[in-house]
Amino acid sequence: MSALLGGAAGPFFGMTVLLFGLAAWATGQALAQTWRPAWQIVPSALGLAMADRFLLYALFDAELLSPGGWAVAAAILTAVMAASYYRTRARKMVTQYPWLYVRHGPFGWRPKSQNVLQSGAR
Repeated sequence: MSALLGGAAGPFFGMTVLLFGLAAWATGQALAQTWRPAWQIVPSALGLAMADRFLLYALFDAELLSPGGWAVAAAILTAVMAASYYRTRARKMVTQYPWLYVRHGPFGWRPKSQNVLQSGAR
């Protein structure tokens, strides 16, 4: 496991999942609340993964240029950031446009039925 992650699993979990996972969640929310496009999730997550690898190297003597560790960190942070982004975007669409949309699952919204829209216009 440590060969794949480029260091010990404990510091990797603590730093990547807990610390940088919270940063990825906050970044995803910020991207959604400022109406940024979804493609900006990937470069943001890659930047966080680079910072994560550097801190693991500097603080816990992990391998700096570990391709496996960097790829795993980037995948985890991208997933967390995307979940935060789409959840925040769905909440924002439903609360900002309540006459048009209703919540459809944790990450989506759907248009209100035409019958509700037409009867409300009378």
